[in-house]
Amino acid sequence: MKIGLALARTRPELFAEATVAAEAAGFESVWLSDHLVFPTNMAGGPQHFRGSSDGQGSEVIPGPPPTTPIYEVGAMLSFLAAKTQTIRLGTFVYLLGIRHPFVAARAVSTVDILSGGRLELGVGSGWLRSEWEAAGLEPKSRGARLEESIALCRRLWTEDAVEHDGRFWQFEEVAFEPKPVQQAVPILIGGESDVALDRAARIGDGWIGMNHSPATAASAIDRLRSAEARVGRGSTPCTVSIGGSITSAEEFREYEQAGVDRVILAPWNRVRDTLSAIEQFGEDFLR
Repeated sequence: MKIGLALARTRPELFAEATVAAEAAGFESVWLSDHLVFPTNMAGGPQHFRGSSDGQGSEVIPGPPPTTPIYEVGAMLSFLAAKTQTIRLGTFVYLLGIRHPFVAARAVSTVDILSGGRLELGVGSGWLRSEWEAAGLEPKSRGARLEESIALCRRLWTEDAVEHDGRFWQFEEVAFEPKPVQQAVPILIGGESDVALDRAARIGDGWIGMNHSPATAASAIDRLRSAEARVGRGSTPCTVSIGGSITSAEEFREYEQAGVDRVILAPWNRVRDTLSAIEQFGEDFLR
């Protein structure tokens, strides 16, 4: 099982130091969250989930305040790529559908090239309806926009020339260069609903879930595998990445036994302990 680091739980000025420390400590990846803008009226959510300790489901937890600093994901991950050599760089999750596919595909390709093929692209339809309204888009279209964007980006990353006449975007033939190092950039589809799990089963390389205990992760994975069977997915199942917390070797094994491929966590309780907690977690569990 792989262990990723959730950068959103610390201050942005520590992102670079935390990423370098995570690579040295043996973390497999670091993950950056994404929004385009936070309206002061945070309508339409939040739909953030945390697995309950008793395994009886998930509880909704508050979303971020609208004054939370937001950085452009492609720029920040490219900066972190220049500071590191091997650690993978992920989005948890990128609002692909709120951007034009040309803009999103270019940002993804740039990060992947500058990192030498280390990008993990977690995407989601987004929980904040007022963010979509602020961008001039109909929130009810966000799932369909995400799916059309995924299909288009994959074509732009792999085909010599692309033309498109879709529901949301139409354009004459274009060329798109350079291609990513990973032409098949891993796309992990986020969301806890049946619709999101079906989407991951149909078109995702993996599924990425919010915070879960081993018990709630096992339940979600059962739903994911059922969705894969329902849509007729082939012999390659979705990989499973989830937010979580590990404080003991027993928890580590429980996540593995639940079928989790990657746990994304922040092993500190206070921001000032970010770097020391990363080093200690590496000594306790990764080295």
